[in-house]
Amino acid sequence: MNFAIIGCGLIGRKRLAGLPAGARLAVACDTTLARAGELVARAGAGRAESDYRVAVTDPAVDAVIVATLNASLAPITLAAVQAGKHVLVEKPGALNAAQLRAVQAAAAQTGARVRLGYNHRFHPGIRQARALFESGVLGPLMFLRARYGHGGRVGYEREWRADPAQSGGGELIDQGVHLLDLATWFLGDCPQVAGHCATYFWNMPVDDNAFVSLRTAAGQTAWLHVSCTEWKNMFSLELYGRVGKVVVEGLGGSYGVERCTYYKMLPQMGPPEIQAWEYPHPDDSWSLETAAFLDDITHAREPAPGLREGIRILEVVEELYRQSGYPVNTAGL
Repeated sequence: MNFAIIGCGLIGRKRLAGLPAGARLAVACDTTLARAGELVARAGAGRAESDYRVAVTDPAVDAVIVATLNASLAPITLAAVQAGKHVLVEKPGALNAAQLRAVQAAAAQTGARVRLGYNHRFHPGIRQARALFESGVLGPLMFLRARYGHGGRVGYEREWRADPAQSGGGELIDQGVHLLDLATWFLGDCPQVAGHCATYFWNMPVDDNAFVSLRTAAGQTAWLHVSCTEWKNMFSLELYGRVGKVVVEGLGGSYGVERCTYYKMLPQMGPPEIQAWEYPHPDDSWSLETAAFLDDITHAREPAPGLREGIRILEVVEELYRQSGYPVNTAGL
């Protein structure tokens, strides 16, 4: 299968490294042509382009990976889908839900498969947590709690993530959407949404903290906090069932070694039995996610997370921004 990678920065390089055996880079595209050329040199294949319209309509391209700034994700994905190309687009996929609905309508016409790039589902600790959950050893889930944060860096308030025209919002639409995806993956649809966003530290018009409470129709709760005033990077996901819990901490690198710990409640209660796994090896979530995308195409299956999930996540983001008095980006395609 021949790929076009649109956006040749850090994530584009990760996506190139995650291409499976037998996949080939046909086109690397970036508004900075030299950066596209660097990706071609890394791959030892393909050609460099600066116009995404040329890349997504190339007859030699079977599938497209979109790894640009948020403002460009949906327009490029829409053009690729209209050209009949399957697309793996980085989260959040668009600036707003309306943009993804336009992509959804086009995909229904052309039959293109679109997977949203929520690679955290493929981290080893989270895969282990999912396996424990699906095995039933936790019992019915009661609630989950998750935190995710980093500390920014000097000049963070002047980067594209601080510009709502380019980002669509702040920390909630940046790291927060990963937690929204994980929460609904484990709990299912959460029609009740509450919480607030705030800007405590960074001098920017978007949020640097978000506090979210989601509830399912049955009353299960997800309690989430994302922050770019964390100072020490951290990730934590806790799943609480009626007979056990599982905790995932760290994501590797600056987030610390990834670990998954299972706590089994005993009939007499008291201290639980504990089993733990540690994952010091390099992050393979990118390659596993791309492999799942190829399976979507091969088996003509609807990707998960796909456009339906991506739209719902952005609807939640928009609702929380409205509740908190932040403007919602309504840019169209």
